[in-house]
Amino acid sequence: MNLFSDLRGTVIAALDQMTAEGLLPEGLDYANVAVEPPRDPLHGDMATNAAMVLAKPAKQKPRDIAEALAEKLRADTRITQADVAGPGFLNMRLAPAVWQGVIGTVLTQGQDFGRSDMGQGQKINVEYVSANPTGPLHVGHTRGAVFGDALASLLDYSGHTVTREYYINDGGAQVDVLARSVYLRYLEAHGQEVAFEDGTYPGDYLIPVGEALKDKVGDAYVDQGEDVWLAEVRDYATEAMMELIRADLGLLGVQMDHFYSEKSLYGTGRIEAAIQDLDAKGLIYRGTLEPPKGKKPEDWEPREQTLFKSTAHGDDVDRPIKKSDGSWTYFAPDIAYHYDKISRGFDGLIDVFGADHGGYVKRMKAAVSALSDGKTPLDIKLTQLVKLYKNGAPFKMSKRAGTFVTLRDVVDQVGPDVTRFVMLTRKNDAPLDFDFDKVLEQSRENPVFYVQYANARVHSVLRKARDAGMAPEAGAPSQADLAKLDHAAELAVAKKLAEWPRLVEIAARTHEPHRVAFYLYELAGEFHTLWNRGNDLPELRFLQEGDRDTSLAKIALARAVSVVISAGLGILGVTPVEEMR
Repeated sequence: MNLFSDLRGTVIAALDQMTAEGLLPEGLDYANVAVEPPRDPLHGDMATNAAMVLAKPAKQKPRDIAEALAEKLRADTRITQADVAGPGFLNMRLAPAVWQGVIGTVLTQGQDFGRSDMGQGQKINVEYVSANPTGPLHVGHTRGAVFGDALASLLDYSGHTVTREYYINDGGAQVDVLARSVYLRYLEAHGQEVAFEDGTYPGDYLIPVGEALKDKVGDAYVDQGEDVWLAEVRDYATEAMMELIRADLGLLGVQMDHFYSEKSLYGTGRIEAAIQDLDAKGLIYRGTLEPPKGKKPEDWEPREQTLFKSTAHGDDVDRPIKKSDGSWTYFAPDIAYHYDKISRGFDGLIDVFGADHGGYVKRMKAAVSALSDGKTPLDIKLTQLVKLYKNGAPFKMSKRAGTFVTLRDVVDQVGPDVTRFVMLTRKNDAPLDFDFDKVLEQSRENPVFYVQYANARVHSVLRKARDAGMAPEAGAPSQADLAKLDHAAELAVAKKLAEWPRLVEIAARTHEPHRVAFYLYELAGEFHTLWNRGNDLPELRFLQEGDRDTSLAKIALARAVSVVISAGLGILGVTPVEEMR
């Protein structure tokens, strides 16, 4: 149940009635008519912009429309007040029974309260992490993993059919470097002294890979040239790194539906097919690009290349897809990969990239637009950098990784639930400061604790209720007189609960799972406020001695809070706690 959608339907019905009575012209477009919380809660419970957006096409003053609309809405028993504000905004107050009814709906629907069919089963591919298979995941990958996974869960919750996908970058030169690095560890395992040159991977995580390779092939590769071992070691090392990456993702509870290998695009005709599709559309040509201003990109050459006319689809410049020597640029397999996604019939694509891929956005969107003839939308989300601190000082790099802080380092420090929640307390494209000490603090300033503490308080109430002979089952909405929840602090909690279905749809539509974390913090705040008011006002305490009916109503409210918190945490991939220690 989305109360805001329901009230919008009431507003639309009133507008239709006004049209039938000749107060409005026929054929008005209601698409931009909205019902939402007013900016200032003092103005009411809900507000509509109907008069403002319809005034111009109706050729009427917005205030005149608003006054007539207010009169119609006052006839609805749910609406106790409808007032015109300013030039034509309409503020409404709803009867307490409406908010009390929300509590009953939450308990009746359970985890399905807020679940939406907005997506209508649309097939969405969410590609995230996609780190090079050259080592363990670092803290930047952690943020991308958490964001992508939460976004996928949010889209699933809002009625989309979601595929979680990891693109394995195993077709470039970096996997050759990996193979050479593993070979050095292999020689080490045979007792040889080795030196890691610049550009190789010196991290300790490759020691067991080198030892395992020794166990597998013995001394077959010792003192042999690359022509003997490079291809085999590359495949072996890549698979070993992917096992490590899968294990790292498992620590966060991230499970991919599909892993797609870049290497599978080479020698299979898939790159050629994608480029041929663009060529057939007149988007491939031979030409020489102007030298860029500032830093030269790695795909620029001062000679004729094969170019993709990406400017025809919104890019700033055309992009090379084949070098002058006939080899593909790094962009070509990415085009082919997205061509494959489109061919798999997805209705929408989402790519989650790190902050260093900002320059890649326009070209990739242009490619998808061209390949799909503008039919398949691509949204690219960039995750900004994470700065790690401990005791206010920068957190040092991992010895195991050699050059960076790993996902495993972060999870070992604070656990997966705290990691996930904190990573979602900022919008994806905003920098994030992650202080290991602060995220474990038990204070209001720590959103993880604040939300979990609210849920723990609910379960404390439930335990006390059971001890008092009032099992939660007895507080089902059919047996609880929710009309007893009439205090402003109680209704404030109910009003916040009512926002949940609307919030889910907004967050899903904008691809912004951080909105869920923000909402949970606000809901927790309303619940904590109610709890603390009970210290001064005994009538607000959840268990009323000698008054079973009132207690059951208050227990129902607490249970409803837990239902929504648990649903929201579920989207974020966080396990709700029932007791704080």
